[in-house]
Amino acid sequence: MKKDVIIACDFDCAGQTLRFLDMFRDEPRKPFVKIGMELYYAEGPDIVRAVKERGHGVFLDLKLHDIPTTVKKAMAVLSRLEVDMCNVHAAGTIEMMKAAKEGLTRADGTRPLLIAVTQLTSTSEERMHSDLMIQGTLNDVVVHYARNAAEAGLDGVVCSPLESGIIHDACGKNFLTITPGVRFAEGEVADQVRVTTPARARELGSDYIVVGRPITAAPDPVEAYRRCVSEFLK
Repeated sequence: MKKDVIIACDFDCAGQTLRFLDMFRDEPRKPFVKIGMELYYAEGPDIVRAVKERGHGVFLDLKLHDIPTTVKKAMAVLSRLEVDMCNVHAAGTIEMMKAAKEGLTRADGTRPLLIAVTQLTSTSEERMHSDLMIQGTLNDVVVHYARNAAEAGLDGVVCSPLESGIIHDACGKNFLTITPGVRFAEGEVADQVRVTTPARARELGSDYIVVGRPITAAPDPVEAYRRCVSEFLK
């Protein structure tokens, strides 16, 4: 199974994004890139095409969550962008996730990886109980959502690195865990709650780690990326 480091390019315009990616022009390993809502809403599908033309894999992180018919139609549009990975919210139900997969699948049977968000890494168990009125432990809820995603035929879930092991135990080792909330040991946690280091994420079983500010805001982003790859993939 392939493992990789995904850089979260949470910039607000195409120019800033492409200038950042220019730093990696001579790198033998072209970083996998996450394009999230901020950048996609600012620039639209053209930014996906521009990043793909530079040879980067793209995780389009739009977290779709709507009625099944709407999500199916939206995924059919996104499938034409030739992204490598995209996602939905598992809270949208098994029916919605099945519709997402159906819409994402092209006429020839191919499709990008499709994953589901369990609980955001900014969500603590206390907030889940008080704000969302979802009872049970955080681990139990995350595993339940992961099992729903697997039943819907998805490839994996977005979760905290701390939850990778229990999800693999519940859904199998080939069910992918894509984990944000990764920081270097000396780094700031910022708005994340459930976090760990690249090396620890590897030990816990993460298949992909998503790293933003520790790379994009580093004095030397290329060196920070290389360090992250070294710690996670060694």
